[in-house]
Amino acid sequence: MPSPDSLRAAIRDVVDFPTPGIVFKDITPILGDAALFRDAITLLAESAAGQKIDKVVGIDARGFIFAAAVADRIGAGFVPVRKKGKLPWKTKQVAYSLEYGESVVELHEDAVLPGETVLLVDDLLATGGTAGAALKLLDQLGAKVVGVAFLIELGFLNGRSQLGSHKIESILIFD
Repeated sequence: MPSPDSLRAAIRDVVDFPTPGIVFKDITPILGDAALFRDAITLLAESAAGQKIDKVVGIDARGFIFAAAVADRIGAGFVPVRKKGKLPWKTKQVAYSLEYGESVVELHEDAVLPGETVLLVDDLLATGGTAGAALKLLDQLGAKVVGVAFLIELGFLNGRSQLGSHKIESILIFD
């Protein structure tokens, strides 16, 4: 059984990145180690255990890495939620608030069919703005979201409060 402790030990804190006062949780040591990366995917995929998942949805950009691997592992399709202007076809959009300003995420309007079961995956849950916007997009398409999985959750930012009543699983929680 993979150990969350080995994943936690590999995460590097980068002080004052991307701005002063922020302690960035750097996951690149996990990505660069085959065994740790495999363990991370195994633990994220376990959040879908016992459920039939049609699509795994990943959030731009690091969420793509984990969501695509989880989709492959569980035999589901992969769907990207992108920043505005990055998808080439007809999209649905949702704007959400950031600490200073607003951002927009989008999804192809045919990426998920009504009633399809979805697992939303991202690398990090901070304030919940981006994941909350992705869930609104999935709602607009009629998806049945059966779970939301994160490698890391910054518990002290209370991002869960932005995600409604969805089943949320975080492999590592930093308080």
